[in-house]
Amino acid sequence: MANMLTPFVHWAQTENQVTLKVDLTDVKDVNVDLDEKTLRVIAYGQGARGLNKYGFNLDLHSSIDSEESNFKVINRQIDFTLKKRSPAWWPRLTSQPQKPSWLKIDFDKWTSEDLEDNEDEKRDICNDYPGMYDKLHKEEFGYRKENFKLAYLIIYNLCQFVGFSYIHTVMGIIYSRDGPACVKETYAAVGNAMKFIQLLQFLEVMHSLFGYTKSSTLMSFVQVGGRAFILFCMIEAEPRMQTKPVVSYLLLVWSTVEIFRYPYYITQLLKIELPLLTWLRYTIWMPLYPLGFLCEGIIILRNIPYFEETQKFTISLPNAWNFAFHFPSFLKVVVLGIGN
Repeated sequence: MANMLTPFVHWAQTENQVTLKVDLTDVKDVNVDLDEKTLRVIAYGQGARGLNKYGFNLDLHSSIDSEESNFKVINRQIDFTLKKRSPAWWPRLTSQPQKPSWLKIDFDKWTSEDLEDNEDEKRDICNDYPGMYDKLHKEEFGYRKENFKLAYLIIYNLCQFVGFSYIHTVMGIIYSRDGPACVKETYAAVGNAMKFIQLLQFLEVMHSLFGYTKSSTLMSFVQVGGRAFILFCMIEAEPRMQTKPVVSYLLLVWSTVEIFRYPYYITQLLKIELPLLTWLRYTIWMPLYPLGFLCEGIIILRNIPYFEETQKFTISLPNAWNFAFHFPSFLKVVVLGIGN
């Protein structure tokens, strides 16, 4: 059905049913396949592209009672009445968040949960605001919400890609100018940018928590929180560590992984398949993740003497909370965890 012409389909709903109006006249040879969650229609008739064979496929938002649902062919159109299995207002007609371009609102029957009992208000809105029909086409609640989420995720992933690309580019320029000696200056050059985009990555925990992405909230928090610990507690908090070559290597590993991960997410949101990008996304992390863990372990290990000396983040007795915490000992435990 991918290459078949698609007719305009207008829909409306009440709490108990969905109605569809298919814009085809002089209809012949109607073939309807209706089950609990899917409606498939193929028919020959007069549509927007003249007399042709038309068809469409709808994956419905929720279940319907196919036995109680029906359709009829009249001179001007094909009318469907789909009985909802459970009375409820659907946020949109389709299961997918993307709204097909050929799916329209049936304004003659359109109502909503708020306007169902107030037909006078419904008529007043349409009379007072003649542009409301076009507005409803674009801003139907269920699709508007999903489109906003899609746009937000694309913008977020694009910002992260630009940020990590900036870090990668700056590191490359510095290396081409100063050679291997530049590793001591890497953090001074890109540290602020790295801190900013690392803080932004905490949004990924919220994305998972609120259902914007399908990733595990716990795993997102562990990954983002672990990086933040290394960046802010191990590197930013100890100036002597910032000039160590291992910090430069770690930032290079992080940025290299992310400049492939975030474009891959963008293509998935846009439903674009790029085989090379997919291969890089799922291949490049194999050598880089273990290398990143190694760098993180070295940074923690080398920081232990520094924090023994400064006692930063260490809580000693006596104090008002009657609680003690020895940060260097905690780091030793972390190193053992990374090693295992």
